Amino acid sequence: MLAFEILLVGATLVLLLPVTVLFAEVVAAATSRDVTPSIEGPRMRLAILMPAHNEASIIADALRTLIPQMNESDKLIVIADNCTDNTAAIAASEGAEVIARTNSVQRGKGYALDFGVRHLERDAPDIVVIVDADCLVTADSLDRLARVCAHSGRPVQALYLMRAPEGAGPMMRIAEFAGTLKNRIRPMGLGRMGLPCHLMGTGMAFPWTTISTARLATGHIVEDLKLGIELARAGTPPQFCPDATVTSTFPISNEGIRSQRIRWEHGHLGVILSDAPSLLLEGLTKMRLSLLAMGLDLSVPPLALLMLLVTGIWLTTALWYIFSARPLPLVLATIAGALLAFSVLLSWARWGRQIVSLGTLAMAVIYALWKIPLYIKFIAARQLEWVRSKRDTDEP
Repeated sequence: MLAFEILLVGATLVLLLPVTVLFAEVVAAATSRDVTPSIEGPRMRLAILMPAHNEASIIADALRTLIPQMNESDKLIVIADNCTDNTAAIAASEGAEVIARTNSVQRGKGYALDFGVRHLERDAPDIVVIVDADCLVTADSLDRLARVCAHSGRPVQALYLMRAPEGAGPMMRIAEFAGTLKNRIRPMGLGRMGLPCHLMGTGMAFPWTTISTARLATGHIVEDLKLGIELARAGTPPQFCPDATVTSTFPISNEGIRSQRIRWEHGHLGVILSDAPSLLLEGLTKMRLSLLAMGLDLSVPPLALLMLLVTGIWLTTALWYIFSARPLPLVLATIAGALLAFSVLLSWARWGRQIVSLGTLAMAVIYALWKIPLYIKFIAARQLEWVRSKRDTDEP
């Protein structure tokens, strides 16, 4: 009986770590500013890389948000990667330089980006910005990213927001709120504390000296997350720029939602298992706060899974208290639940009101239960290879 209680207390304390990290990030974000101080002076020369695989239906909209923000010396390069549609022709007609890559074995965004960077070696820019073909970049964001990147000499991550489509149901609204918590609120809190953030895959700016030597040619399922970790270990941790914004829209089709969620969450959970412990250990042993912070942030699982874990541990400790009258495990689990609830409610009150109503947010329990099969699949048949999310405009 004592051994079980020790195990229960240990499990609750382990779960308290990511909950406390989330709580600290949200509270810090609530006291931060959304605007990065302006940086004056001439802007350095940019090259924008846009990897694209069969994006003919949407790439023109993405390019039209970028071209008006470019200077005369800037480059915009679309990497038509294993395309079988007219992505390349559309991109060229919009004014982009197009380079085609065909490789049926080495498939994935990382390989496409490496191909683009190697192409740039002929006339290297000062800054490289990476934007996905399904993303829209808000006005002045390119300039802000470039200036912050040049000023800091570090990779810079824009605010990346996934929007629910018009008329979306409650589950997708909750997903948009969860994405806002992950991609806006938590990085903002880290920035408020002077700590780095993780890369998000699009809206990223890099000094040429950093990106040209980075290990890009991988087929990792979440290549952006891995890249940010590797750059942090090399001494250039990414920083957050909340006033540069990139947006995209969740797919409507069930297949599109499913493929996107599996890739994101299986990749995220895989990196948690493979990298979070080593980052924490390196941060502590090498006295590198940036690595420790990235390890702690990485230890926070997706919101739905965190809710399931906290609920499960609370119910288990409550049953233990009923049968043993020993309160310590239940007290610790209740603290974890309270911190999580406070973090979610504060995030909603400050940033989520326009995304989801409080009544709909209360359905988050259903949202978490809806994702249980995804987490079971992670254990039974984890997705390991990069797969492009199905677009709503793709042919059936």
